[in-house]
Amino acid sequence: MKMRSVLLLTCFVALILVGLGTARVDTPKTKDGVFIHISHGENHPHRVLMALQMANVMSDDRDVLVYFDINGIEVILKDADDLKYSHFPSTKQQLSALLDKGVILMACPGCLKAAGKTAKDLAPGIQIADKDRFFSFTEGRILTLDY
Repeated sequence: MKMRSVLLLTCFVALILVGLGTARVDTPKTKDGVFIHISHGENHPHRVLMALQMANVMSDDRDVLVYFDINGIEVILKDADDLKYSHFPSTKQQLSALLDKGVILMACPGCLKAAGKTAKDLAPGIQIADKDRFFSFTEGRILTLDY
């Protein structure tokens, strides 16, 4: 009888330990990020406006950083034309909406310099790119979209 009690107790403890080991622990899900790279400018309004639209859509439930380099710099200057194309909201509308949502908008400092511009030439809210921000703007994975 004593042996049977020890065996039952051992089985009971084993079942509890197995149950604890397989118990589901809800961990907070980290938000993934979307890095949108815009290298085209005024000569490609469809590319620019589509990229900004994607940033807007993605920012509803993801962290978003939009990076402008090469000719994309043309779009984020104070004196930039307000690009329009098809059904998309214009560049000024979309940039303003993205800033209102807290989306990070960054300009390549080398590309600014190559264009003969400085940080003072950027539209309000546009930041100079910082490589550390490329990896720290989100806690999850990073998806990159290039336009």
